[in-house]
Amino acid sequence: MAEKAILYDATKCTACRACQVACKNWNELEAVETINRGTYENPPDLSPKTWLKMEFREVGNNGTLRWLFTRRACMHCSEAACVKVCPTGALYYRPDGFVAIDKMKCTNCGYCVDFCPFDIPRLDVNRASGLGERVTKCTACTTPGLNRIDNDALPACVKTCPTGALTYGNRDTLLTTAEARVQELGGNARLYGKDEVGGTHVLYILDDSATTYGLPQDPKVPAAATVHDVLKPVGYAVAGVVALGLLLNVMVARARIITREEEK
Repeated sequence: MAEKAILYDATKCTACRACQVACKNWNELEAVETINRGTYENPPDLSPKTWLKMEFREVGNNGTLRWLFTRRACMHCSEAACVKVCPTGALYYRPDGFVAIDKMKCTNCGYCVDFCPFDIPRLDVNRASGLGERVTKCTACTTPGLNRIDNDALPACVKTCPTGALTYGNRDTLLTTAEARVQELGGNARLYGKDEVGGTHVLYILDDSATTYGLPQDPKVPAAATVHDVLKPVGYAVAGVVALGLLLNVMVARARIITREEEK
């Protein structure tokens, strides 16, 4: 299967937030009460109820003022720190490259939250207990029961974008499109996500530096995450030894009980 991606052209975005609303609507996420905080942004941050958020930035240059809009959601990295550190396999790569979640395997450990270089995953700590509601983030509309991608439909955010700022397709094709667009824009325009963290499956066309848009200039998988990934098999082995020891302990205890019963 060819790797897929979403391309976000920030220069075509008007921050209408239709993508934000569509994401919430399709994924059946609860509405969040908002207030006037002196900004057009609402809600204030990503959360278990908000997987995609548009950020607004005012940038001044030589007496001029302009808006920069950043699409904040999971980047679906090829070298995803969240996948590396997840001890249960709840976070995993789909064949198309998107990072999906099996919430039934999530233990709410929070490692993905700690290690993500883009600060995206959130823990759903306020809901009623249950294995079905743990880590939350954009799934590229691949959530079981709400899966658009595998039913040949566009991701909800892409489907609703009125300006063409969001497109979906084969990653290689979108890279070619993005590079041509960067050449067309000239100036400080750049393609973000082609090589960062192994290449992301959400690509950005920016007309300024990544940091100006609030993105890490050179995102890296933390070294501790790589060590954690290496040690996971050791953890599994230790868990297996502990489980085996408990089983042997139960078997020995049961044998002693049977022996005492026979001696009576």
